[in-house]
Amino acid sequence: MGTSFARLPAAVQRFHRLSGQRSLEGWVETRAPSSPLARLLAYCLGSPQEDERGRIRFELDAQPEAEIWVRHFPAKTMKSRLVRSGERVEEQLGASRLRFRLRATDAGLEMELERLHFLGVPCPRWLLPTIVAQEHGDHNQIHFRVSATVPLIGIVASYQGHLVLEPEVRP
Repeated sequence: MGTSFARLPAAVQRFHRLSGQRSLEGWVETRAPSSPLARLLAYCLGSPQEDERGRIRFELDAQPEAEIWVRHFPAKTMKSRLVRSGERVEEQLGASRLRFRLRATDAGLEMELERLHFLGVPCPRWLLPTIVAQEHGDHNQIHFRVSATVPLIGIVASYQGHLVLEPEVRP
């Protein structure tokens, strides 16, 4: 993100500076896919299938070449792999590969979907999902909101909540 990283709230910066293996806990609310076809796509992605509220455990393995994110929702575990691609981020999530542009805003971090491959096939622009992927933070929490809506199919994935960050150690 270059110099725009400094615009992010301190908690968001702390989260994205984490390295190695970490485990964070918090609270999440998930929303079920909105149609049978959306449910099938959610299954292919490994995203939550039910409306639920409860604890979330987030496991991070942040190495220089890639980050592995494992989200343990109340009834589902979703795993993805993120790598830097130039000034973008690519995420391998189930049967899909997504490329995002990162934007710092006054509120926090937003990820804007630029490209999607599903089962190795490029998604046509007219079928590209609308994705909301936002992070903001305060004190020792990072708040997130993620949703993916596919034209003519509906909501495939939707969840929001927060993670509690480890206390910051200052010298």
